[in-house]
Amino acid sequence: MPIYILGIESSCDDTSAAVLSDTEVLSNVIANQQVHSNFGGVVPELASRAHQQNIIPVIHEAIQRAGIRKEELSAVAFTRGPGLLGSLLVGTSFAKSFAYGLNIPLVEVDHMQAHILAHFIRPKLSEEPVPQLPFLCLTVSGGHTQIVRIDDYFEMEVIGQTIDDAAGEAFDKAAKIMGLPYPGGPLVDKFGKTGNPRAFGFSKPNIPGLDYSFSGLKTSFLYFLRDRLKEDPDFIEKNKEDLCASIQDAIVGSLMEKLLKAVEQTGIRQVAVAGGVSANSALRRAFMAQQEAGVIQAFIPEFQFTTDNAAMIAIAGYFKFLKRDFAEFSVSPYSRVVSLFVCNEFFF
Repeated sequence: MPIYILGIESSCDDTSAAVLSDTEVLSNVIANQQVHSNFGGVVPELASRAHQQNIIPVIHEAIQRAGIRKEELSAVAFTRGPGLLGSLLVGTSFAKSFAYGLNIPLVEVDHMQAHILAHFIRPKLSEEPVPQLPFLCLTVSGGHTQIVRIDDYFEMEVIGQTIDDAAGEAFDKAAKIMGLPYPGGPLVDKFGKTGNPRAFGFSKPNIPGLDYSFSGLKTSFLYFLRDRLKEDPDFIEKNKEDLCASIQDAIVGSLMEKLLKAVEQTGIRQVAVAGGVSANSALRRAFMAQQEAGVIQAFIPEFQFTTDNAAMIAIAGYFKFLKRDFAEFSVSPYSRVVSLFVCNEFFF
């Protein structure tokens, strides 16, 4: 008999619900919030209000698309954190009420763990390879940049991380400096495809170990444009494609340099990438180039599982369901780091 898991994701500005039958996605519904584009970033209060409006219709549609009745659900998995607290409260409260009303288990999920476990979403009888334990995963998004060693589904260790800004934030800030609309990261990728990545050079930080830093790169980009605009007010428009390609090359180059260093240090060649920035075409090409060179075996998620989505919450919930690792109904969401290591689980 299949295990049906309802996943609920509400950590930021996307309201998402998904239903999985074991590891197979039956539905994955996402409601985006366009209002934030007017403000150049996510406004927490507006995000939580939109979640309240979206969550019931999104969950209703996810169950309907899955072709099951809500009474057939085995458990409700939800994002406990990290994220915007107001947004998380909406998802947490609904998950509690829904699970309680159906008298089924409640499963809490860490958002970043879910991004990693999305690699195990597979249709039944699929022969598509999945990462073999242990493996490394570069988790990279607008709020996080980490190299994680995964020894089991819930035994993960952060072995490298940014000491300041995330790579996704660097993409968005670079786009904002150039006057591109929010969200800017995908636009940098789009324009960069036709630009020369060697047109301009930007300084990369020299951080010891496996840690990252992107604040200096953003500053370097800002000062470079400030000086060029003094000489030519149309400099950005004339060089938009090359600028996008060059800053993208600097960010991706920094990400891959430390990741390959982690491969060398650990001897682990199974390497995955996860998080919103894993949709970036230059990062995907860099991963595939290393695989073709025989350095790593690369695992790259489908585009639909790169950004925030409930299918990744449901797959994490599925593995916790198998362990009978259920949450108390008194559980509260967390917005930031609680502890790096709690019972071999990591939080961000």
